[in-house]
Amino acid sequence: MALRPVNVNLKARDNEALGRFWADALGWGLESEGPGVSNVYPEEFTWPSPEALCIDVVKVPDPETVRYRVHIELATTSADHRAELIAHLKELGATPAGTDRDGAPWTALADPEGNVFRVLEPHDRYRGTGPVAALVVDCADPRAMARFWDEALDWTLHEVTDDRARLRSAHGVGPYLEFARTPEDGSAPSRAHLDVLPYRGDHEETEATRLRTLGATIADIGQGDTPWKVLADIEGNQFCILGAPR
Repeated sequence: MALRPVNVNLKARDNEALGRFWADALGWGLESEGPGVSNVYPEEFTWPSPEALCIDVVKVPDPETVRYRVHIELATTSADHRAELIAHLKELGATPAGTDRDGAPWTALADPEGNVFRVLEPHDRYRGTGPVAALVVDCADPRAMARFWDEALDWTLHEVTDDRARLRSAHGVGPYLEFARTPEDGSAPSRAHLDVLPYRGDHEETEATRLRTLGATIADIGQGDTPWKVLADIEGNQFCILGAPR
């Protein structure tokens, strides 16, 4: 049994407008699976695939009351590409986030609804990831988070230090899932979370039970009776186990 990351779920006041921003930012397609949900995905992409984490933008009443512990990092291939991408993102409505550190290898921006993300300097590690280099989760203990998520997912652990841990698909494609040491209270929900999917033949309830033995807890965010399970990892970061393919 194992789970695979498939989506980044972003909360928004206006899912259609924010979905258009991210589709234009990444050069991806845009559709809707239903009212209040905009799906951003690579063109000619068959979901699910480790080649990309799709983005689901979901309308919620008040997304500003939550935190920013999870963010997207964008890959660039050269200094010129990075400059062009930042200019393009600003034309689309992105604004400086004001969270950059001196000498940091990234530029922090916020999308039109205030979700903070980063545009990275070129790095060999992120060549071939596609436009999304990584989904990064701030945490207090990257080593402990790596142990939990390495057991939870079928991805491969690439690096573990006191400051950062990285996982990526065992196929060596697509973005990384990273955990960066940023000590702070993780009890509040985040504007973004990860959706994971069981493999065919497995069941979301069985997977939820397995993850609870690893330290996950059940999370109640008012979801009611849904075909997915909402859990929180060992530091309180919420994630969803989607219904397994039948």
